Amino acid sequence: MEPIVGYLDGADIGVIVAYFVIIFAVGIWSSLRNRGSVGGYFLAGRSMHWIPVGASLFASNIGSGHFIGLAGSGASAGIAKAVFEYNAAFTLGLLGWLFLPVYIASGILTMPEYLRKRFGGQRIRVYLTVIALLLYIFTKISADLYAGALFIQQAMELSIYPSAIILLVISALFTIMGGLTAVIWTDFAQVVIMLIGAMFLCIRSFQVTGGFDSMVINFFNAIPNTTRAYQSTSFEIPNENFEGWNPDLYGTMSDRNHVLAAQNPENQPSGIYAECSIPPSDAMNFFRAIDSTELPWVGAMFGLTVNATWYWCTDQVIVQRCLAAKNMIHAKAGIVLAMFIKMTPLWLMIIPGMAARVIFADTVACGDTNLCQNICGKVAGCTDIAYPSLVLNLLPSGARGLMLSVMMASLVSSLTSIFNSSSTIFTIDIWRLIRPRSKDAELMIVGRVAVLIMVAISLAWIPIVQLSDALFDYIQSVTGYLSPPICAVYVFAVFWYRTNEIGAFASLIIGLIIGVTRFIWEISYGASPCGEESTNPPHFLVTMHYLHFSILLFGMSSVVIVVASLVTAPLPPSYTRRLIFSDR
Repeated sequence: MEPIVGYLDGADIGVIVAYFVIIFAVGIWSSLRNRGSVGGYFLAGRSMHWIPVGASLFASNIGSGHFIGLAGSGASAGIAKAVFEYNAAFTLGLLGWLFLPVYIASGILTMPEYLRKRFGGQRIRVYLTVIALLLYIFTKISADLYAGALFIQQAMELSIYPSAIILLVISALFTIMGGLTAVIWTDFAQVVIMLIGAMFLCIRSFQVTGGFDSMVINFFNAIPNTTRAYQSTSFEIPNENFEGWNPDLYGTMSDRNHVLAAQNPENQPSGIYAECSIPPSDAMNFFRAIDSTELPWVGAMFGLTVNATWYWCTDQVIVQRCLAAKNMIHAKAGIVLAMFIKMTPLWLMIIPGMAARVIFADTVACGDTNLCQNICGKVAGCTDIAYPSLVLNLLPSGARGLMLSVMMASLVSSLTSIFNSSSTIFTIDIWRLIRPRSKDAELMIVGRVAVLIMVAISLAWIPIVQLSDALFDYIQSVTGYLSPPICAVYVFAVFWYRTNEIGAFASLIIGLIIGVTRFIWEISYGASPCGEESTNPPHFLVTMHYLHFSILLFGMSSVVIVVASLVTAPLPPSYTRRLIFSDR
């Protein structure tokens, strides 16, 4: 069958249309209930069964950024990023058995509202609302939009921004028409599609690469012809690790002539690309050396836990799903289901990304800035196209449409969850301060307008996301710069009765200054492509790994909380009753 749009033929387009018809039907059916009140719109009437709660927890986290980002990390560095998924299972347990009982006992709708009850006043509540909205824009909406648009760009040969706008319109329709009930039920339907489609592609990638063992062996030899050609030239390689390599093993003379002929002679570096796009020797290790730039083991154990605790135990998107459950039993059962599903991304995303490097080494693992720019529009590397490359080249007609539906499903699931949660915290925590007597209808209109404003800002931020060399690392690094102070405040608020408003606010402000300084410094320089000297200055705060930075920032924030709380007056008992773990 001849392609109609890009790689997609009539069967593919038919599958995509059928998918959206089904999903819209689910959304319309579910939106007929619980739309008349703020509690119904934002918390699904607190009536959700544990199965859709668990599926929605997973779908809210696994957006197209995970399919693109985790597969890309697998293509570039192996299985290490699976640690993020396994750590999530641990911190989900903390949510269900330590944090959630306190949240439910407090009777809150939003996370900033909990801190207002716990500490009094409004400044922490407003501060956290603004920070949460900024994090949604910088790490979730913009990153997911870029990831989903990248997939559509590869499939339909459209540019990034038209692709992103198409996805935004679909996602916004789900959110605006049905509130959290529609979001959770569409999440449930889409998780089923995601898991089935991803399992099919994983099996197909194993078939092409000769099975898991063969794929692993070939992964360490998956070197692009650009690199092989540079290694075949007669210059002296300036790295002692390459002294014993036989150039004849890394490309024939024909390979060399073909690749180098395509280069601009004036821009050819003096052999430095011989070191680019070499698979790491520790690709099959979960934990790396303490000085590793990929995933140092100290950061993976402690810094990652700090960031994951912020996300899984205090983030509005996640907690809102649990608050929508019928009761505590359904909430905990949904959490356990999500914990089990979080075990799957290693096999459904990371391993297929490694297979993509084996099959498409010249494009996915490109090591030349000019070629990378032509292939994917990024000079820092093209590992983010690993998953789209598998889908568009390995799957038959119809199946390509199914997997594109999976990508769009993951994006819609993630974005609708974020849109609903961001509109919730804006209307409850900010708009009600501006207009305390506003009615439910006004609040729901304001929430929808807030979504449109956030979308516009996120679209403008996409070029910044493109500066990073790997999407997944961008998302996690921004989280590591901004979330540790918030994590510290929630941990001490829930577990230490002596924590007061002055200590919490001082910690948030000091932590924000340090984190934003690191964040701005990093995005100002961007990632240096392989073969070019790094432009990042050798400053301590910039050169240390973002997970190590998370440990440092969490520790500093904790010290500020303890010291400031102890030297100032304690809060009255009314600010701890049913608001801390020991009095839940």
